[in-house]
Amino acid sequence: MVKLYSVLCFIVIGFSVQPVVAQVTLDMSKVTCEQWAGYKITNPQNIALWLKGYHNGKRGNTLLDTQGLNADVQKLRDFCITNSQVPVMQAVDKLFAEK
Repeated sequence: MVKLYSVLCFIVIGFSVQPVVAQVTLDMSKVTCEQWAGYKITNPQNIALWLKGYHNGKRGNTLLDTQGLNADVQKLRDFCITNSQVPVMQAVDKLFAEK
């Protein structure tokens, strides 16, 4: 009887424990080119997609040029190599302001 009670307790505890999921948020205005290009936060492509959407949204542009995205990421990467302490959002503003 004690064994059955112990097993039932473990089953109940096992089903009642919820997995812990970490929630990570970033203040993009503080992410530097060094952090972005150096994979110090996440894959730079993930942030580049967010940046592209953010800036397109600011302009009211709903189109996404997938070929242009790759070229823009390369331009940003080249800029960030020589300007590592510049916030990446400022770098995007500087590089793509006329677009």
